[in-house]
Amino acid sequence: MTGSRRAPTQFPFGALTDDAGASADPVLVEIVQGSLASVEMEVETAIARTSRSPMIRDAHDFRAGIHDRRLRKLTGRSYSALVHPIAREFPLERMREGDVFFHNDVYRSEGGIGHLPDLCVTVPVFAGAAGDRRVVAFVQAFGHHDDIGGAVPGSMPSNATSVFEEGLMVPPIRLWDEGVPNRAALAIMTRNSRMPESLSADLDAECSACLMGARRLGELFDRYGVETVESCFDAIIARTTETYRREILGRIPVGSWTWEDYAEHDGVDAPRLHTQRITLTRTAADDPDGERLIIDFDGTSPQAKGPINHCGDYSDGVFLKKWLAPILRNLADSPERMAELDVNEGIVPLIEMRFPPPGTLLTPVFPAPTNARTFVILRLLGVLAGVVAKAVDGRMPADQETIRYTGVYGEDVDGRPYLMREVLGGGSGGRYYADGEDTIHVVPDSRNLPTEFTEARFPFLVESLSLAVDSGGPGEFRGGLGYEKHIRMLRDGHFMSIADRSILSCWGVRGGKAGRRFEVVIDPGGPNERQVDALADAEPVAAGEIIRVRTTGGGGWGDPLARDPAAVVRDVLWHKVSAGSALADYGVVLTGSIDDDTLGVDEAATRAERAGRAAWSATDDAFFDRGPGYATLAGAAHAGVDRL
Repeated sequence: MTGSRRAPTQFPFGALTDDAGASADPVLVEIVQGSLASVEMEVETAIARTSRSPMIRDAHDFRAGIHDRRLRKLTGRSYSALVHPIAREFPLERMREGDVFFHNDVYRSEGGIGHLPDLCVTVPVFAGAAGDRRVVAFVQAFGHHDDIGGAVPGSMPSNATSVFEEGLMVPPIRLWDEGVPNRAALAIMTRNSRMPESLSADLDAECSACLMGARRLGELFDRYGVETVESCFDAIIARTTETYRREILGRIPVGSWTWEDYAEHDGVDAPRLHTQRITLTRTAADDPDGERLIIDFDGTSPQAKGPINHCGDYSDGVFLKKWLAPILRNLADSPERMAELDVNEGIVPLIEMRFPPPGTLLTPVFPAPTNARTFVILRLLGVLAGVVAKAVDGRMPADQETIRYTGVYGEDVDGRPYLMREVLGGGSGGRYYADGEDTIHVVPDSRNLPTEFTEARFPFLVESLSLAVDSGGPGEFRGGLGYEKHIRMLRDGHFMSIADRSILSCWGVRGGKAGRRFEVVIDPGGPNERQVDALADAEPVAAGEIIRVRTTGGGGWGDPLARDPAAVVRDVLWHKVSAGSALADYGVVLTGSIDDDTLGVDEAATRAERAGRAAWSATDDAFFDRGPGYATLAGAAHAGVDRL
């Protein structure tokens, strides 16, 4: 298995029709595109309503996707896994109606699966005349499940040194054969899970939902005909390619820029900088290989001993292309236009990826562990944003890091084992036109677990859930705020966490300051107060103790001294910024009081305060602010790539 992807599996990529959809009726293209979005949403709704585990049903940490028979992703509302590993093992001509395919093996997923808890279900869509029906598309769903075995509850051991410690690996298999479930395979998977009932119910929900979606898509083909619908598929993808070439690529000047960011720990070695580097090259229109973006990961650190590696160099990095492309939408004319731009297979021809040799964070060698690969793929979003910011004078958002896995486990009042996992969001980065958003989740439509549900099901109380004051990085446009959540345990249990940005911060850009870091404190203010490491598998928590979780704030954009004082007053009134931060970070001198609704600003004193401070300068100061944690690990305030 080791090294098999170094000669990537070759998959057909190209148009379905001779004219690549040029003759498709534009009205029908809109109808087909709307139908695809509707089917995708119907599949996700069915999964959410019929699954059982909190991670799938309540946190909504899953997504669906629709792909054509060329394995191209057609929908653009969310990212998804790949059909490639299924097509590699099961040629389309051997597939049958009612088949359901399954896999979660990271190293055999062609880069579409990042860690073993992400279970992927794929269903082929059939259409055509009786006796001549063939595969015309695929419906797929994958999501993060509560437990698939491994060394610790939740299947994400923070100190794993091998993928074998992380749970059950299932290569691509036919899980349902012409509508008949493979009970033996299902029994093996549920037997390896600490939550077998939830896993069984989730798989039933996902398989049934994808089969339903396949029927819906089949109806679309029956209504308009295979050739007509496939022509619309080509037109949808071609339109995306042309839109990004015209509206996005054109905003990046021809040239080359380099930037890097870091994961701070891997669960095995002591905290240090694990580098992810991108050299971005924008080629000219007359380049022999075409006008495109070249993303070169040379300079990325060697693979980690612990589980922060991500298998990115499969199938020419096609998954990473679609994963990173949403960052480019920030270059659109307006936020409204940005929201209109889908990311489907149409962006793939515009991006070339160049990977370092095997043995790095992005090219790990089997059986390197991968369960905390979010530290790498989320950081890559920020690295791409940062390197593009260097190219466009900072007209990109500051940094965000909006996913971490926290939770508790133990035995409930009846002595039954329980596991509560939660994917808490954090603040997004400030933008050149607006503050960052508070408590967003990087997984589309995902959310924190409802208090009413968790208190009814698990032996703890959620005493508060609020915004973490001062967590957003100061700036002309402030970073969004993270969560502050207090959980009081009613029975002895254990706390777990897979999180980054506990030492390093979300960076600020163009004079903006870094946001606050992730932090977990148990028994705050009590006799046993202690800070918990961001990578923790089994931190004991006694009944009656509180777990205080504070998630990251986004980085700030622009010099905080340029922020409108009225906006600072508003932030203090809304308890997003403290009075102390108003003066220390923004140079705003407040008057009056929140208590009697007389809070205001002393304009003359504020002008004097700000005049006595040095304003940020693009020529004299670093373009990025990484916060104090960077100096702790690097011994310097800034990296060499932080200046223009």
